[in-house]
Amino acid sequence: MSLILKFYLRRMDKLHSVSRYLRHRLLGLSPHGIHSPFVFDLFNKVILDETPYYFYEDIESLRAKLSLDESVVSVTDFGTGGQNHASRKLKVSFIAKNFLQGRKNAQLISRLVNHFKPSHILELGTSLGITTAYMALPHKNAEVITLEGCPETAKIAQQNFKSLGLKNIELICGEFEKSIPVALSRTNTLDFVYFDGNHQREATMKYFNDCLVQRTESSVFVFDDIHWSREMSEAWNEIKEHHDVNLSLDLFHVGLIFFRKGLPKQHFILKY
Repeated sequence: MSLILKFYLRRMDKLHSVSRYLRHRLLGLSPHGIHSPFVFDLFNKVILDETPYYFYEDIESLRAKLSLDESVVSVTDFGTGGQNHASRKLKVSFIAKNFLQGRKNAQLISRLVNHFKPSHILELGTSLGITTAYMALPHKNAEVITLEGCPETAKIAQQNFKSLGLKNIELICGEFEKSIPVALSRTNTLDFVYFDGNHQREATMKYFNDCLVQRTESSVFVFDDIHWSREMSEAWNEIKEHHDVNLSLDLFHVGLIFFRKGLPKQHFILKY
């Protein structure tokens, strides 16, 4: 989703997000309330892990630098899916402060990559590349493909990858309708997918179904902002009930989807 559209939709659905948060706090389980061994271990050893990995400081230093960058870029709006794509001038600092994945959840995603060690990672929504770096650094043998619609933010992301010495990332710039097929042609399997490219129900479901074709039993799908809007809550509910999905973890801001055989179909709301 474009940064512009995401900014305005966030304001529109604030009340929904608050109500879903209160529900999450009421229903969310603590570690002692989890009876699935797989989920218990994942929650305690990975999700709640606070180990300060060596590369965290480098990425957060880069984030801080971007937050002070007053240079202006033209952000192309692909979020509406129309033919006439608008653009808007935004400061890099504004993008860094308002649209990047926060430290807590970015480091969670990084820990998940470190734990599951996927060989093929796909990210829908590069932005300035902070979360991309968090996925690429813990497992440098992994092939990371990241998709970004806006050429100018993609250019900054490429510079950021270079400054961090990352050589296992391929950035594909363009509308997702065209770039997703290209990304899928690059690999036979998708071991880890991070969905942060569009916060509308129809688009989210389309991208989910596109990626399902190349998922494996051990694949992990991560969805950002699952309760950010009514549309995202609807998409999340539909995804977790999909017949291929047998385990979902709702961490409020982030949702995790698993396809592992041998696990009963369960949905967990976890306090994180």
